[in-house]
Parts: sequence; structure tokens; C-alpha cells
Amino acid sequence: MNEVVLLTQRALRREFRQVDGLIVGVVLPVVLMCAMVGVFGRAIDTGTGLAYVDFVTPAVMLLCAGYGAATTGVGVAEDRKLGLTQRFRTLPIAGWGLPAGQVVASVLRNVLSTAVATAAALLLGFRPDAGVLDWLLVLAVVAGYVLTVAWWSIVWGLLVNSVQAAGAFSFVVLFVPYVSDSFVPVEALPGVLRTVAEYQPMTPLVETLRGLLLGQPVGDAAWLAAAWLAGGCAIAVPLTAVLFRRRGQA
Repeated sequence: MNEVVLLTQRALRREFRQVDGLIVGVVLPVVLMCAMVGVFGRAIDTGTGLAYVDFVTPAVMLLCAGYGAATTGVGVAEDRKLGLTQRFRTLPIAGWGLPAGQVVASVLRNVLSTAVATAAALLLGFRPDAGVLDWLLVLAVVAGYVLTVAWWSIVWGLLVNSVQAAGAFSFVVLFVPYVSDSFVPVEALPGVLRTVAEYQPMTPLVETLRGLLLGQPVGDAAWLAAAWLAGGCAIAVPLTAVLFRRRGQA
């Protein structure tokens, strides 16, 4: 456990040294929130009786958290390219310690990024109706989402052979929420897109956050969201261990 703490600290120090990454982590949530509310807020009628800022804030929270978590694999790819992975493997460190440190650092960093997005939403008129327990559950959902995406990002980072290719995973995660209940109701989507939105994980995740933050019934969305996150981690974590043993020295 101590090794994970040390490797997490290492990952965080590297993050704080990358000024461009810090700027993106602070600016992206603010820009996305302003764009969604300012540009689309008056043009989109959600049909739910909610102001658009209330409707879209949970989606932007997850969008920012997921985008940041999806870059976790870049750190693993950089370590492999520089030969640091091989050096760590010569030390008395558990094989899962290095990727686990990256994941924990990603959770801490992206929960803070989500807090920035929430603060921007409050300034733009977002008025949540959540109690203390609701906020704790919101934190758990966001952290669980970051955790799942970060592990899959590392899987991707171990599968590809370059740092640039590892970074491509973030673009996939960035665009998935657009085909969901994130920015427009599922009912407003046409044909195939509506079917995709109904059965992909972002829809129950966003609906869960929306219900918790606005004091609305969550229904089955919470169980579906938990199942998606638990299933994603259950597959990604052992897959990471296998890939790290086989490709960690590549």
C-alpha cells in the first residue's frame, strides 16, 4: 500500500509540472459550461420543465471528469517509452502498483476538475436541491466514473505503441456523452441514435446525477449506473494486470 501512495504522489507531481494540463483541467470545465448554457441554453427546450443549466450541469460534470480520466493511459505510455516501467519492475514493487498509482492520481485530479465545473455552473445559475447525503452520492458516482474510465485508459495505453495513440482514447470518451441523455432528452434523438442512447452507460449515469442534484426520483438509473461502473472495473482491472505483465517491458 505504501508503494501505491508513493507512486500516486509521483503521478501527481508530474501532473502539476505540466502547466498545459493544469490549464486544460481548469479552463475546460468553465468553457464547456459557458458554451452549453450560453450558446444552447435558450435554443434547446428539454421538455422536462428544467432550466437548461440544471439539465446540462450533471452531463458537463461527467464530461470533464471522463475526459481527464481518459488521459491516464498517456502517463503509462510515456513511462514505457522512456524505459521507466522496466526500471520500476526491478524494484520491490508489486506489478499492479504503477498503474494503480496512476489511477488514484487521476481520481483525485479529476474530482477537482469536476468541482471547478460545478462552481462554474453555480455562477451561471445552477441551483441544486441536494442534501449532504445526495452530494456524497454524487461524489461517489463521479469518482466511480473516473475510476472506470482511468482503468480502461490504461488498458488502451498498454495496447498501443505510442504516446500519441494513447491520447486518442480521450477523444472517444469526450464524444460518447453526445449520444445520450446528456445534452438533449433521449426522446429527441432520431432512430438508431435513440436506441444507442437508451442502452449506453452515459444515460443512466447522467440521469442518476440529475436526480441526486435536483431532488428528483432516480429510479432504475442508479442500479444501471452502478452495474456499468462495477462491470467496467471488473473487466478492466484484471485485463490491465495481464497486459502490464506482457507489455510493460515493451
